[in-house]
Amino acid sequence: MFDLVNGLPIHPLVVHAVVVLLPVAMLGTIALAVRPRWRRPYGPLLIVVTAVATALIPVATSSGEALEKRVGNPGEHAELGDQLIWFAIPLLVLLVALVVLDRRRTPSETRTGDATVATRSSSSKALTAVAVLAVIAGLATTVQVYRIGDSGARAAWGDQVSGSSSGGESD
Repeated sequence: MFDLVNGLPIHPLVVHAVVVLLPVAMLGTIALAVRPRWRRPYGPLLIVVTAVATALIPVATSSGEALEKRVGNPGEHAELGDQLIWFAIPLLVLLVALVVLDRRRTPSETRTGDATVATRSSSSKALTAVAVLAVIAGLATTVQVYRIGDSGARAAWGDQVSGSSSGGESD
């Protein structure tokens, strides 16, 4: 199904979307973690970006399997690619939790008083914990994207580049 578009493999096309969107999601997650006031205006947009990237991962792996039938087994690249979804889903879930928890805070939580101070304290701690976990998930996802890209580049270009002269100069 996800094999060719106009005679070209769809895999590199879809992969580039994932390779751009997931690191953008990580950067956005860090921004929302350190700038809480950005959560309401930019949180939903970042959720959409992260959801699109996550939804494209199965397309990338399926198209990679179709490409594998044409060019051969890429080895470690395929194994790492199959794992990416398990990095992106927690990032997406934690990002949604961060935005939802932030939106559930009510104006009454900002008032002073014994009951609201306790609520604000537990709400603030939960938001901080979710923000930290979301940043960790974003960083782990980005590291995995790098590992997949590096192994894919080595699988695709390793033989051609290693045979050239040092320094990129032609003989």
